[in-house]
Amino acid sequence: MADFETYQEYQRIEDYDEDSPQGEEDLLIHVPEGRGDPWHHIKNLDNFFTRIYHFHQKNGFACMVLSEFFELVQFLFVVTFTTFLFNCVEYDVLFANRAVNHTGQSLGPLDRNKVTLPDAILPREQCTERIEGNSWIIFLLIMAAIFWVYRLVKVICNVLSYWEIRQFYIKALKIQMDELCNFSWQEVQGRLIHLQREQPMCVQKRELSELDIYHRILRFKNYTVAMINKSLLPVRLRVPFFGDMIFLTQGLKYNFELILFWGPLSLFQNKWSLHPKYKRAANRQELSKQLSRVILLTGMVNLLLCPFVVVWQVLYAFFSYAEVIKREPGSLGARRWSLYGRLYLRHFNELDHELQGRLGRGYKPAAKYMNAFVSPLLTVLAKNVAFFSGSVLAVLILLTVYDEDVLTVQHILTAITVLGVVITVSRSFIPDEHMVWYPEQLLQCVLAHIHYMPDHWKGNGNKSETRDEMAQLFQYKAVFILEELLSPIITPFILIFSLRNKSLEIIDFFRNFTVDVAGVGDICSFAQMDIRRHGNPQWMSEGQTEASVYQQAENGKTELSLMHFTIKNPHWQPPQESSVFISHLKEKVQQDAQTGPSPQLLLSEAPLCTSLLSNESATGPDNLLASVLAHPVLTASGLPGWNHRFIPQNSAASAAASVLASLSSSQQPHAGRSRSHTLLPSRQHQDGPMYYSEHTVGDSMSASDSKMLSQSKSALASEFASAEMSLHAIYMHEVHQQKTQHTSGLLQAPVPMRDLSTNSGPQILSSQTVSLVPPSSGRLGGWAEEEEDVDEEEINTSPVPDQTSRGSS
Repeated sequence: MADFETYQEYQRIEDYDEDSPQGEEDLLIHVPEGRGDPWHHIKNLDNFFTRIYHFHQKNGFACMVLSEFFELVQFLFVVTFTTFLFNCVEYDVLFANRAVNHTGQSLGPLDRNKVTLPDAILPREQCTERIEGNSWIIFLLIMAAIFWVYRLVKVICNVLSYWEIRQFYIKALKIQMDELCNFSWQEVQGRLIHLQREQPMCVQKRELSELDIYHRILRFKNYTVAMINKSLLPVRLRVPFFGDMIFLTQGLKYNFELILFWGPLSLFQNKWSLHPKYKRAANRQELSKQLSRVILLTGMVNLLLCPFVVVWQVLYAFFSYAEVIKREPGSLGARRWSLYGRLYLRHFNELDHELQGRLGRGYKPAAKYMNAFVSPLLTVLAKNVAFFSGSVLAVLILLTVYDEDVLTVQHILTAITVLGVVITVSRSFIPDEHMVWYPEQLLQCVLAHIHYMPDHWKGNGNKSETRDEMAQLFQYKAVFILEELLSPIITPFILIFSLRNKSLEIIDFFRNFTVDVAGVGDICSFAQMDIRRHGNPQWMSEGQTEASVYQQAENGKTELSLMHFTIKNPHWQPPQESSVFISHLKEKVQQDAQTGPSPQLLLSEAPLCTSLLSNESATGPDNLLASVLAHPVLTASGLPGWNHRFIPQNSAASAAASVLASLSSSQQPHAGRSRSHTLLPSRQHQDGPMYYSEHTVGDSMSASDSKMLSQSKSALASEFASAEMSLHAIYMHEVHQQKTQHTSGLLQAPVPMRDLSTNSGPQILSSQTVSLVPPSSGRLGGWAEEEEDVDEEEINTSPVPDQTSRGSS
């Protein structure tokens, strides 16, 4: 990196609508006397807004209190039940390795030798003696008790906090608890902004914007997303025989946050302010050594706690997944978005529920794309294994139906269970013979929802290398479980040997990419979505950005994040530089729409396109998106009735531009509506995105019917907003590909993926390790899939790809 970049000083940025004086870095404001409520001049708005958001997302006071209560009970159950199993059960009696003779005049000869469950349980005195005689058990129980008491105190504090937020919702926001589920977050956020005008929660700003609230809720997450985007965190591990692997777990992520953000020795002096010494470049070497010592200390603590965390991880995994695996063995073959994938695919200023919804919509297309790759040899083997296992299982079932005494034969139930598991696993490798898949179109469909894709995936969707890189973002659940089990062992070594080597780069990153926004505090400069400072000329910001290669966000993150935030928050007024970029994008869309297919043609193709992409449950916005994705295939297919007078060089871009231009024209206040625009969104309504529709029916509705219609329109508006962003992602990626090809003069050959980063410039940071860590965050749930709310049902049908998409055997 250049010297002027390395030693760039920390900056302060004034909001364009801010009139507060400079130099105010502390948000602690004296609360005037006489106020009847505690919501004036709040000291820690980060924590306050975060609690408000979580309260809404977790469905209110009752649900949150019950979750906390059962978390305590769950931990207590795991500890006590495990202790009971290890010390209070006589397994020789339970497995009939030792005879038990019941004495009694009323018992027959056979009943005297029958083993009952109480026979295998030791008396209380003997059980207590065993526990007291094992010092390790006593030590572990003491540690568990201390942790449980700590969690109990924390739960009590949390419940008091939840009650305060409940009162805030009822008294300040005028939202009753029984109506909370009917309000979207945008509506709650709108009431917060309105409340700021009436009774200031933050006295440094006259008005709060949507971006201010997002900055406070996502302050540290935006830093993490930026560090992943710039390949700063060591999440890549080179494994013998397997090559490079992405390895990021809940434990490692927790340690990263502990070291950098909120630990006692972190870089931040409070929730909203970076420590002043990290803002000056003069002592960067000394600060680097200090951070290196902190990382070393954290790694050593992880190493000492490793045995205890491993025990907890194994026990929690067993109690969580054993029954599920027995009932549905194929569930381990289901996929989930990896933690690394969630950070790589996350926009700047994207809340959790927005990310969950976006990745949830992309789950099925991603699963179908991954299932399109099958090994012919493995398919043949799976069919034969399923045949032989099924034959034996059928005979055993028939025998048990004929005579139930067959079940008393030793290990017969075990054999039936194992054969059932083998058959289920084998069938997961057998593709559906009636489905034909187009890997490129499926990959485009995935891109429409996840919004980010390395350049070299384009045109290579049928290659196994692309599939392997996609698997780093979309991993098997079995891989997730294995990584979390190994996490406590590997994490200390990653911290000690990998993260320490990046301490100087981390110090430079926080100094170079931290800005102080008046009324908000220190935030990651990438979260400003400033095209001038962090734009990439290859992503439609040429002539609008002054960023060097070091300052540019990779993969169009700045541009795509800006569009996403603008679409999700239509009332937000972007700064001038951002407004110029958005206007330039709209002009480009209008130009490309002139040579694209008409919206009427795309809408008429919707049913066929939906069938082509096998999206049986598509909604209106999904049908519109499917039309854009599949239009190039239909155009090149030579189907009768198609207008072949023009076949655009980039059909996907022109089709997306055509629909986006139609959306834009339908949002004009007095624009005439064509028949294809009756369901297109309009943001002219004061309360958020709405749709043009006839009002004759709505005028005659009752109040309750009108409320239901309003909720339905709000949900439909959200779906169309997501579809609009998907169209922008497709369009911007296609234009970026054109720009890249024009610059290089030829198609670039596929290159190995570096943290899925496609920057053509030099990488500042190279990650070569993996991550894992103990759940010392205090969550009793351990490393449960706490961020995975999307439906992860297994897609049992593995489609048969065409010959170009088959993986090699």
